[in-house]
Amino acid sequence: MRTLKNSEQLWSTIGSGKSIVLVGHANPDGDAIGSVSAMYHFLKQLGKQACMIVPNSFPDFLSCLDPDTDPILIYRDDTAVCKQKISDSDLVICLDMSGPSRIDDLADDIFTNSSARKILIDHHLNPVVEAFDIVVSDTEVSSTCELLLSLILESSAISGDITGLSLECANSIAAGILTDTNNFANSIFPATLERFSQLLKRGVDRDRLYNEIFCSYSATRMELMGYLLSEKMTLIHDGTVAFIILDKSEKEKYSFRTGDSEGFVNLPLKIRKVCMSALLTEDDGFVKVSLRSKGDLDVNRFAREYCNGGGHRNASGGRLYISIDETPDYFTNSIEEYFKKA
Repeated sequence: MRTLKNSEQLWSTIGSGKSIVLVGHANPDGDAIGSVSAMYHFLKQLGKQACMIVPNSFPDFLSCLDPDTDPILIYRDDTAVCKQKISDSDLVICLDMSGPSRIDDLADDIFTNSSARKILIDHHLNPVVEAFDIVVSDTEVSSTCELLLSLILESSAISGDITGLSLECANSIAAGILTDTNNFANSIFPATLERFSQLLKRGVDRDRLYNEIFCSYSATRMELMGYLLSEKMTLIHDGTVAFIILDKSEKEKYSFRTGDSEGFVNLPLKIRKVCMSALLTEDDGFVKVSLRSKGDLDVNRFAREYCNGGGHRNASGGRLYISIDETPDYFTNSIEEYFKKA
């Protein structure tokens, strides 16, 4: 549930901010970049300046949301600049992240070293409310971008009139909704389609946005997808659970870039019998876990119990602090234990 009964306190606090920093989660996806850039464009409409920071790089296909004149800062690449921006700020707005753990090394600068007021706008389960001065949390929405659009429409600057929203802001919100719903394949609520129709009325070119986001991959990315499906997909638990493992050597072989595996975890769910899918990707010091499911199967609970993570019922993630060679046995044993308990 949203922790504010209305958005007056939110917009009043934002209105008093003089130096604002906008933050999205690590390994930013379309909803993180979309909500951060949408808020940036809306604050610009209000006559305010803000800087955008994410912990590490984001996929090239989201570069269409990155303003040319004031690009998103990458903490890992521009640490000193980001630290100074945070130090100078009096307000930090965190979007599409449930708490400090979602922003890695950036957390200390914001939650330990900064005295700025902190706002959270998010749609994930179990937000860390004590870390923020204001929390707007709603799990009954498709995305943080959908929640942000509702808040913006409630603002006195817009007063429910979508035509008052800049097209740049509308495009960023639309991108976040498209990506977090996997092009309207999951996490859809009645209000989701109502909100998106308003964005279309505002002038969002859905076909152009779809092509920029979903149809701009490299040839090697498509080759990697085919390889993983034909050689690396494993079916377990009587064929109802699928997992794919992507290691560093395969990343190198296929010239892997950030975002190249976007959507891969959803592919096994197209198999009739499969109700849960996992993509297990080797990273520096950990194995990144992406989980998806059909129907009532709760991968959020599995992520919390076995993968040091969490998320939503049908879409969650986490990290395993084991070697990639240990991962198949660990995941298989965890699945068997999980279903026995369930």
